[in-house]
Amino acid sequence: MSKKQRNALVTLVIFAGLWFSPVPAEVTQESWHLMAVFVATVLGFILQPLPIGAVAFIAVTFTTCAGLLKVSDALSGYGNSTIWLIVCAFLYSRGFIKSGLGKRIAFGIIRVIGKSALSLGYAIALSELVIAPATPSATARGGGIMYPIVRSLAGALGSEPGETSRRIGAYLMQVGYHCDAVTCTMFVTSMAGNPLCVALAAKALDVEITWMGWASAAIVPGLVSLLLVPLLMMKLAKPELVSIPNARGLAEKELAAMGPMSSGEKYLSVIFIVSLLLWATSGFTGIGATPVAMGAVCVMIILNVINWQDVITEKGAWDAMFWMGSLMTLASALAKSGIIKWMAEGAGAAISSIGLGWIGSALILLLFYTYVHYCFASVTARISALYAAFIAVCATVGAPPLMTAIVFGIFADVPISLTHYGNGCAPIYFGGGYVSQGEWWRNGFVATTCTTLVYLTIGAAWWKMIGLW
Repeated sequence: MSKKQRNALVTLVIFAGLWFSPVPAEVTQESWHLMAVFVATVLGFILQPLPIGAVAFIAVTFTTCAGLLKVSDALSGYGNSTIWLIVCAFLYSRGFIKSGLGKRIAFGIIRVIGKSALSLGYAIALSELVIAPATPSATARGGGIMYPIVRSLAGALGSEPGETSRRIGAYLMQVGYHCDAVTCTMFVTSMAGNPLCVALAAKALDVEITWMGWASAAIVPGLVSLLLVPLLMMKLAKPELVSIPNARGLAEKELAAMGPMSSGEKYLSVIFIVSLLLWATSGFTGIGATPVAMGAVCVMIILNVINWQDVITEKGAWDAMFWMGSLMTLASALAKSGIIKWMAEGAGAAISSIGLGWIGSALILLLFYTYVHYCFASVTARISALYAAFIAVCATVGAPPLMTAIVFGIFADVPISLTHYGNGCAPIYFGGGYVSQGEWWRNGFVATTCTTLVYLTIGAAWWKMIGLW
């Protein structure tokens, strides 16, 4: 029996065990079976008896054959706006590569601060921090803006997916993704789900989270976490190219060889700037991140920055759509079924009855709330399912309401790093092909745990200092 066959058997056995196990009285058989399918799908992602796109598509097809979902509901994930934002981000990246603009930007960065892999890591972190407050979509910021630049940096330094991925590309990809996750925690306007936390906190606890209130609570532990990312990834994804002593000369030589900007680069520069402005002002214009990205792709096609052949041959985009769309369907159905909320409320009631005091109870709830993100393919979905219930339980056991609302809002974003489907930006960086799934999950767990520790130690001390508790 081959390894893939063994992994398939393990996945099927665990699926059958869950499917045929007794159903708790508080949940429906349908929701229990949905959970069995979801767990088996995630396990299939880990063991990979088949490519993850195939595993996800088989799972969502099974839900229709088993009568768990209508066909229209099963296919709804493929129409999710985040999925199409991911697809457009891949195509955006193709434009940066094909036109040469990404390479020009990459060599420009290398010329200024490219003395080492670590300095490039901090350049990525600083770029994320600067644009995060004005970009309320982690997918648009990480996938549409930063990924093409990070990908071009790797290519400019001779690191491509495959044999040369460890040269520096794997390191840069991991830094880019984990920095995106950290900046999501720092501002109300740096992630689409954060304003939902603000709205739910007002309803559940009657507290008002202001933009400055969130930012002041997150700024110190957030900056510490952001400073740690490049250093941490030097340990977890250490590049072969640590020092780049001739970087400036190399960059100047390459830029000179490229010559003046082509018409494609000029067109894409304007498209890029307009997209950034529209993403930053979406709260005023009412134009969402996905329509902006779709419009950018359309203009790129019209101006021949990319052509239709580039679109249909962008395998990473369509592979991500298949597996992310399927997973989005399953995760949404699971959240709607009520089983996640039932588990959360049960855990909350059990913890509050132990009598640990509000600090102990809140800590246990916070850790559960963080690592349960393995069961979600969307931060917003997890917020919708769990946020209000968890902050209500914490307030009941005596936790300060405003601090509770802000901290659980921050920790809605902390575990984005965990998986390659943790948010809309994840499939884009993962789809670059530089990092294996096993390494991605290992690094994600370590990064999430480090950020969690920073927020629970330095963050807690900071919150005490500013009077949140």
